[in-house]
Amino acid sequence: MAARPILRLGVLISGRGTNLQSIIDAIERGELNAIIALVISNRADAPGLARAQKSGIPTRVIDHRRFGSRAEFDGALVEALNAARVELVVCAGFMRLLSPVILNAFPNRIMNIHPSLLPAFPGLNAQKAALEHGARITGCSVFFVTPGVDDGPIIVQAAVPVMPDDDEHSLSDRILAQEHRIYPLAIRLFQEGRLEIAGRKVIIRDAPAPDENEALLNPPRTALDIPRSGRNN
Repeated sequence: MAARPILRLGVLISGRGTNLQSIIDAIERGELNAIIALVISNRADAPGLARAQKSGIPTRVIDHRRFGSRAEFDGALVEALNAARVELVVCAGFMRLLSPVILNAFPNRIMNIHPSLLPAFPGLNAQKAALEHGARITGCSVFFVTPGVDDGPIIVQAAVPVMPDDDEHSLSDRILAQEHRIYPLAIRLFQEGRLEIAGRKVIIRDAPAPDENEALLNPPRTALDIPRSGRNN
């Protein structure tokens, strides 16, 4: 099979850019046949800009506060992304909802990542919501962006157990570690032309089936093997 051309990425950030860094690292390791053509932030003080600049990646700041509407701001994003010949837009901690202006400009070519096993706990503070609901297992999801909030077709997910002593910070850190694993994977599947959207589902061509007998249990199954006297009556 002939190698596919190098994929040109545009990354949108608002903050630290740790997922941006995971993508940079994956490209440098040769795991992604891609280049980051442009990093855009809506905040001039976003630390992620320095990460990009350190790697020689072009950056731009487009402050959403300078525009009269979300559509006008998204129009500026589209103009910058098109000028950089971006093929896939990657949201990496970009704290702005996207309007049809940019969604229509890049149909099925905008990815985002969320710190929960969607469709559970969409929106802000997903880790806090998982703790408050007593979830035993949570995780993260990469998905194609649609007009809904964290509602697009899911590409890749990773499950993370909630530990008995977890707080929002510790849980967030462990979920973030998995985000750094699955985001480059989702981009690679796109670059290899293996993703097909069928309604709400993403079909991954030539993907091995998971072991149907493997599951992440919390508490683990061994927790059931306790003496009968230790059980509540």
